[in-house]
Amino acid sequence: MVEELERTTQRQQPEQETPRRIRVCPECGGSRLMRDYDAAEVVCVACGTVVVEKIADTRPEWRAFDDEQRAKRARVGAPMTFTIHDKGLSTIIDWRDRPTGTKSVSADQRIELYKLRKWQRRVRVSDATERNLAVALSELSKLSAALSLPKNILETASVIYRRAIKRRLIRGRSIHNVTAAAIYMSCRQCSVPRTLDEIATASTLNKKDIGRSYRFMLRELGMFVPPSTNRHYAARFSNKLAISGKAETIAIKILEIARAMKLTSGRGPAGIAAASTYIATVLTNERKTQREIAEIANVTEVTIRNRYKELLEKLMIEVPI
Repeated sequence: MVEELERTTQRQQPEQETPRRIRVCPECGGSRLMRDYDAAEVVCVACGTVVVEKIADTRPEWRAFDDEQRAKRARVGAPMTFTIHDKGLSTIIDWRDRPTGTKSVSADQRIELYKLRKWQRRVRVSDATERNLAVALSELSKLSAALSLPKNILETASVIYRRAIKRRLIRGRSIHNVTAAAIYMSCRQCSVPRTLDEIATASTLNKKDIGRSYRFMLRELGMFVPPSTNRHYAARFSNKLAISGKAETIAIKILEIARAMKLTSGRGPAGIAAASTYIATVLTNERKTQREIAEIANVTEVTIRNRYKELLEKLMIEVPI
């Protein structure tokens, strides 16, 4: 019984080890082990015992036939990003005064390393354009974080600002206004519902100044920005209000009918989406106050009431009192 228990323990022990540590088969003692990545197993060639299960396939999914192809297809290292002024391709000198392979450095070497780090910081941002870009990209990151925007919005806004600085459109304009306009333009391009009021509040800037910079960049860069859709705002308001999917569907349906009847022309997308969401909550008996919806939509209660009355009258919707 003891021998059988020891044999069982010996068989189970290699399974807890990593595939790199296993050298021999625990069953027959053979050293010829084969990795079967299709089955995710390490198998003994001599007796067929499965030594390790569920191994990770660390091989690349692509094939390369020469060094040039391998260099092009390899994806190691940090990815290139437009959110850093040097696109994340530069290197830095470690702040620790300990070069690789040495335990300590002398005082003269420590001073030399300090000077090298100082000059490297200066070289990374060498001219006025680089300094402007570094400051602007930092502002874009802060504003994106304040608005809880996804990564692709920040990347798109960084590309827009780079195009503007390349065309020399920033000269004579505030960096803060241009970065806020780039964020708004990026949101419009990627169909992420954010209003100028929200961006102005997050950036503590004047809404008119942001709008002026936005229109200027739109005209000078020749970019096409799709019009804002009300349904994106309705979906966002529904998520923030934590209402049911049925209420969200009703709100979007109301907006689609209103758009078909051209009731949305000349109306702010946030205001009419907030009114349709309010109607949907009333119809599904998930009543939310106009103040709650107004705070989330960043519009006034008067706007919601006006759009609410228009939709009820034009669409002939009857709501319970």
